[in-house]
Amino acid sequence: MSATAFAQQYEDYVKYIHNHDIMSCTADGVIGNHLYSGRALGITERNDMIQLHPDLKPFFNDITAHYDHIGLTHTKDVIWYLGLERLAAFPGYHPSVFFFGPGEYTSWGDYDWYKTVDFINSKNNFMALAKKLGIDVPKTLCFDNVSVIDEASIDEMSFPCYLKAAISVSGVGIYRCKTEQELRDNFKKFNNETPVQLQEEIKTNAFLNMQYKVVGNEIVRLACSEQILEGCVHQGNRVPTTYAPWESVDRMALWLKDQGMRGIFAFDVAVVKENGVLRFPAIECNPRFNGATYPTLIAHKLDIQEWCSMTYSTKHEDLKSIDLSDIEYNPRTKEGAIIVNWGTILTGKLMFVLAGSEAYQDALHIELQARL
Repeated sequence: MSATAFAQQYEDYVKYIHNHDIMSCTADGVIGNHLYSGRALGITERNDMIQLHPDLKPFFNDITAHYDHIGLTHTKDVIWYLGLERLAAFPGYHPSVFFFGPGEYTSWGDYDWYKTVDFINSKNNFMALAKKLGIDVPKTLCFDNVSVIDEASIDEMSFPCYLKAAISVSGVGIYRCKTEQELRDNFKKFNNETPVQLQEEIKTNAFLNMQYKVVGNEIVRLACSEQILEGCVHQGNRVPTTYAPWESVDRMALWLKDQGMRGIFAFDVAVVKENGVLRFPAIECNPRFNGATYPTLIAHKLDIQEWCSMTYSTKHEDLKSIDLSDIEYNPRTKEGAIIVNWGTILTGKLMFVLAGSEAYQDALHIELQARL
């Protein structure tokens, strides 16, 4: 039995209450993040429950009609309220959350899960554990705060390099420093309570997202996708990949499971060729769902083998005005467009899965841009 089949067989017996609000672990000032709870709808099953922001209610009938038309199962049992106290209010339901932080722990319990997430969410702890487990990582120097970064450490780094907060969200607190002076200038952006790290720049344009899932007491390799980049900006993910170096991070995934990790988590891994030899240095662990998780789980549910995910700007203000005729996902051909993050239409954005061969994805990408 494949890992995916094993996971699905197990999940058939589990009912979830989904709360994928990201506001407790998002960067301040980002517009529209309160709408992201909607992207979890496509990963639910009929017997699940889901908590959604009430601002999404006007679009619910349209998104469920889209999912029903393409054969994507989902719940219609919605709580239009995101309070975490509801996680434990329904006996027999397990929590499915974006990030198992302090609020989730207070509501549900499971200290081992919480402490493991809290530990590995620090990039400095990740580097220390990687060294202990013998996992290949970029050259990285870790510090309690910027005031203790000494001259010898600065001299040890080559430029450009990165100055990173040990705990960051959506790239906030990460600075690319082209020169030593730029590095010193960026010191001023941190206070003396913030742990930081200096990290070499990886010379590659190929980065992988490698997702795992804890199923019962087993660890399952969920999916390896390649990040779609525009410059340094992440645009989406693509499956399948040329490389799937699971052995590069398997040891840490197993360690995290043994410590109490639950649900889904992922590693960012670079693909580097040096003197004809491939390396797969791990950059960080995201102990939570991430942007690639939702399209991955939808693709698994529909048995889609080739796909990419992309976020588009749109002029439309409601879902019913978007014309997907003849490009909507067809379960017979396993090609077409699937809306994933739908509530963000209120901020002029929509995330799609583009299913089919890479050539078909390219054509669909052009067509979607024209229609949106």
